[in-house]
Amino acid sequence: MTGPLDSVLAFHNAFRADIKKIDAAALDLARGGQGEKPNLERFRFFNEVLAWHARGEELVVFPALERIAPRLAEPYTVDHRGLDTLSDMLSEAVTAGDPLATARATATFKFHLDIHLRKEDAQLYPLIRERLTASDLADMAGTLSKSVPQDRYPEAVAWLFPLLDVTDRENVMRNFQMLMPPPVFAGVAQLVRKAIGDDWAELTRRIPSLV
Repeated sequence: MTGPLDSVLAFHNAFRADIKKIDAAALDLARGGQGEKPNLERFRFFNEVLAWHARGEELVVFPALERIAPRLAEPYTVDHRGLDTLSDMLSEAVTAGDPLATARATATFKFHLDIHLRKEDAQLYPLIRERLTASDLADMAGTLSKSVPQDRYPEAVAWLFPLLDVTDRENVMRNFQMLMPPPVFAGVAQLVRKAIGDDWAELTRRIPSLV
C-alpha cells in the first residue's frame, strides 16, 4: 500500500540517480571527454530541487522528529548546511571552468549526499512513520509537496519522473492523486505523460484511473 511519505523516498532515489549522472559526467570531462557535458549541466536544476526539498524537511519533518526524538534532528540540519556548501563549491568550480575541481566537487557531493539520504531512509523516516498518526503523515506530505514553487512544477515533474523506476512512479502518482484536487492532478498527469513517453502505458496499467 502506498504511504503518504513514499513520494519523499522517491525523491531521494531521484537525487541518487541524478548525482550519479552528474558525477560521471564530471569525471569524463576531467579525463578530457566532452560527450557527457550536458549531464554535468544537470547540476543547476538538481541544486534547486535539492534546496526545495531540504527547506520542506526543515519546515515540517525535522521539527516533528525533534518532538518525538529530541536532539536527533540537529545532525540532519548540519548535513543540509554541508550540502549547501558543496552546492556552492560545485557551482564555483563549473563557473571557473576547472574540470579537476569540478570532478572533486561532484565526487564529494555524491559521497555526502548518499550517506545523508541513507540515514534519512534508515532512521529518520521510519521513526516518523512509527510515531505519527496517518493524518499527521498526510499533512506532512502535503506540506512537502508544496516546497516546490508552483510555477516550477512542470520543470520538477520533467526532472523527477525520468529518474524513477516504475514502482516509484506509481507511488508518487498515487500520492499526487490523494493530495491534489482532481483538476490539478489531471494537469500534472499530462506533464508526467509527456516526461516518460512510452512508459506511460505501464503506469496506466498499474493505475487504471489515469486512463
